[in-house]
Amino acid sequence: MRTTRFLVLAAAGVLAVTGVTACSDGKEQDGAKGANAVKVKASDTTCEVDVTALDAGQATFTITNSGSKVNEFYVYAAGDRVMGEVENIAPGLSRELRVELPAGTYETACKPGMSGRGIRGALKVSGTAATVAPDAALAQATASYQRYVASQTGALLTRTEEFVAAVKAGDVAKAKALYPVARTYWERIEPVAEIFGDLDPKIDGREEVIEEGMEFTGFHRIEKDLWQSGDISKDGPIADRLLADVKEIVAKANAEKLNPLQLANGAKELLDEVASGKITGEEDRYSHTDLWDFNANLEGSKAAIAALRPALEQRSPELVTQLDTEFANVEKALGQHRAGDGWKLHTELSKDQLKELSDSINALAEPISKVAAVVAR
Repeated sequence: MRTTRFLVLAAAGVLAVTGVTACSDGKEQDGAKGANAVKVKASDTTCEVDVTALDAGQATFTITNSGSKVNEFYVYAAGDRVMGEVENIAPGLSRELRVELPAGTYETACKPGMSGRGIRGALKVSGTAATVAPDAALAQATASYQRYVASQTGALLTRTEEFVAAVKAGDVAKAKALYPVARTYWERIEPVAEIFGDLDPKIDGREEVIEEGMEFTGFHRIEKDLWQSGDISKDGPIADRLLADVKEIVAKANAEKLNPLQLANGAKELLDEVASGKITGEEDRYSHTDLWDFNANLEGSKAAIAALRPALEQRSPELVTQLDTEFANVEKALGQHRAGDGWKLHTELSKDQLKELSDSINALAEPISKVAAVVAR
């Protein structure tokens, strides 16, 4: 969950975090033409979307950040349901978002500093259109990935139940051991979980959500109590709410019908999560178990690409080769920091080791950023 992430980014100058945002330097966007090609000019105070009405079907948004803060761009349906998003748009750079939009009323939003509700505008989509290239390979991809989501949500529910039971029993040691394990399953499917309005910040929001008018609940609230004070005697109601929210999101995720572009965008979003939250140490700032989340995000991204692989092999075999190489490179870099069945703490890694991980993620982000365009052919 990406609340006020810019504060950490500004402090993490040793890392090449913005390299992930640089994977699109404007050249890729030159191909984004047609009736549903939308240009967005984002700054620290404005979000200028050049159209307010589109035809139903695939839309390509090209977002250019002329401000001084890292930005994000979202397309929301009613209830802040996320139809598509692109993160980590560094100052002076452009990013592209391809998304399927059926007829309806939407909102666009730029989020300077990657925080708050953002600068919003209305967007109306009319008419009917076929979804992206409903060929056999893409149909197989979505079915395969939805089976993966079902497996992960099932494990998420089981592990969260175990974590909640330990918290309510006051067993600090057991709750600490279960915390990164339960979150593994959340982090693998986070792009799907983020679709559903405010459930994501309720479950995964950091303390900054208070600044946005929300209560600080969920995993990170309990994490703070476990590692800062060691007192979880009053966390029973928070644990119960966490479990209820997880049950709700599990049901919604399993009922959701995904499209191929969501898989492609989700694979990239997970790498953005690594770059902006895990490498910096922001995600698990109290427990420092960020490498568990790093690995889970990487596995989730790889699962989405694996589902799309038959279609990608047909359309761009050279891209598949590049993806295989860069995934292997990240896994090798991360594998150096294994500790038993888990991972070293973020605080145990040197600046040079964090820089190596950052560079490997940046290298993988470049081919991942091309997948949506290949899927959309």
